[in-house]
Amino acid sequence: MKLTILGFNSAIPTINSHPSSQLLDIQENLFLIDCGEGTQVQLRRAKAKFSKINHIFISHLHGDHVFGLIGLISTFLLLGRENILNIYGPKGIKMFIENQLSLTESYQIFKLNFVELSSKDSQLIYEDNKLTVHTIPLDHRVYTNGFIFKEKAKPKRLNIESINQYPQIEVCDYHNLKLGKDWVSEDGKTTISNEKLTYEAKHSYSYAYCSDTSYKPDIIDLIKDVDVLYHESTFLNDLEDLARKTKHSTALEAAKIAKEAKVKHLILGHFSNRYSDFSVFQEEAETIFPSTLLPRELETFDFEKM
Repeated sequence: MKLTILGFNSAIPTINSHPSSQLLDIQENLFLIDCGEGTQVQLRRAKAKFSKINHIFISHLHGDHVFGLIGLISTFLLLGRENILNIYGPKGIKMFIENQLSLTESYQIFKLNFVELSSKDSQLIYEDNKLTVHTIPLDHRVYTNGFIFKEKAKPKRLNIESINQYPQIEVCDYHNLKLGKDWVSEDGKTTISNEKLTYEAKHSYSYAYCSDTSYKPDIIDLIKDVDVLYHESTFLNDLEDLARKTKHSTALEAAKIAKEAKVKHLILGHFSNRYSDFSVFQEEAETIFPSTLLPRELETFDFEKM
């Protein structure tokens, strides 16, 4: 699992930073999370393959999280895309996009599949043979969700050197060995334990994306023990009253969530433009959660190496 930061600042783009957008690579499948203004340019800079993006997750309908979406869709049209594009977001996102396509008289040559969300409870919104995606209900000025991506348990790895010591084990047995089953002869008289024939499965990674939200401790159970948590931290704690008023979080509050959820790493983001030095966010969070990281645009976090 690899996470590329396309943009991480709050509402107004700057020369050196873009609004919220991330690209999550899970076993070479690309998932786009939020799509602020300029996202497609950042995707180009990241050398991402547009054709591999089939699922886009939008946390809420504030512009700094969605204004780049119509531009990206328009580019897909110009590139002659044929694959279905699945867009998961709040109720209203279908109208938001289709109105723009209609008013610009864009000729739609591929299908847009909208999965509109309205539940205030966590729900499974995507699943394949490798992972699941659930919503994380958040508390912002408009209906907002975060998303948690969890790899499914991976098969055990074959110990070919050990397997070769048993000529009676055939290739057709490998599937059951990967599932953790012992090898049993056809007559049932001989059993070889799975531990002798396999290595432990590789770690299954998890990632939680918590977009704009007030401090919300009730999400802790949903994100318990994830490998990496991204949590917005628009303000420092001396502006806690402003954070509460605007339905945002402080760096200290994000760190409290990370500590209580026992996550391995915390990435901060969505910093207010009033701050010129983002290191102050890391310093504040590290007072209670040492494994706090600051994002850099186009930086890729490789979960296996963190």
